[in-house]
Amino acid sequence: MSTVKEKLIENLIEEDKISQRKITIVGTGAVGMACAICILLKDLADELALVDVAVDKLKGETMDLQHGSLFFNTSKITSGKDYSVSANSKLVIVTAGARQQEGESRLALVQRNVNIMKSIIPAIVQHSPDCKMLIVSNPELFLLVDILTYVVWKLSGLPATRVFGSGCNLDSARFRYLIGEKLGVHPTSCHGWIIGEHGDSSVPLWSGVNVAGVALKTLDPKLGTDADKDQWKNIHKQVVESAYEIIKLKGYTSWAIGLSVTDLVGSVLKNLRRVHPVSTMVKGLYGIKEEIFLSIPCVLGQNGVSDIVKVNLNSDEEALFKKSADTLWNVQKELVF
Repeated sequence: MSTVKEKLIENLIEEDKISQRKITIVGTGAVGMACAICILLKDLADELALVDVAVDKLKGETMDLQHGSLFFNTSKITSGKDYSVSANSKLVIVTAGARQQEGESRLALVQRNVNIMKSIIPAIVQHSPDCKMLIVSNPELFLLVDILTYVVWKLSGLPATRVFGSGCNLDSARFRYLIGEKLGVHPTSCHGWIIGEHGDSSVPLWSGVNVAGVALKTLDPKLGTDADKDQWKNIHKQVVESAYEIIKLKGYTSWAIGLSVTDLVGSVLKNLRRVHPVSTMVKGLYGIKEEIFLSIPCVLGQNGVSDIVKVNLNSDEEALFKKSADTLWNVQKELVF
């Protein structure tokens, strides 16, 4: 007795079950799901896999997305607690991580997250040895994303070019938005970079801030300094403090980081070779001798970080970048894994 499907559809060839643009997201918290919905709405994947240890939440989030399949063009959404669901991923986005507990030191928190990565990364690489990894884990906690990018690189055994962190991509987006607000210009027309640590010691490159090729420093050499009467320096302060303010107001951040990550995903999966300030290996740059990951402008494409842009920092910016590196190293050097 034929089924309805057999009466309706005659199969001609066996389907190739290996996806060409498969993305896996590890962690289905607010950040992970913001990444998921943005990626789906941008049509960047032909398969999206979700992984989490919280089985009920994972199932609920998966069903919720699957039921919206009519409204986007990703043909397959899967999920599971076992990392086999991530097999053959082109890109793995890691958003899982532990939040700081009351009274917990920064080092203890980072070490706890290192232990979480030890349970995730080897299994991911086993099932997707050719993947690129984008580390987003708890990006609003300063230092964590940069250090965890280094940790994932060491645990994965992958080339450093294929492991990168979301780093200062969102910081730079906030920077450009706030510059645009001050000037009354859309942020896409405002160009400026924040590099270094994703956090308090990040470095705003005021020397490169421009609109239509006009460097703002040529209009006011004191721009971004304490002597600046327009107090442009406050923009960087707002960038650093904005995550805390959002968390205070709504409990977490999600949409901006989801959009930022999706921007990076597009550059990788479409091989766009756009330049982004992402966390990458900086040993040997600007006098840094340790194996640490910090944000610098990088060319992102199908192979991950294929190139870096050698930014000419002025003496003040280079000193601040080295200070950012020292801040990171002072925590990283104490880790055990």
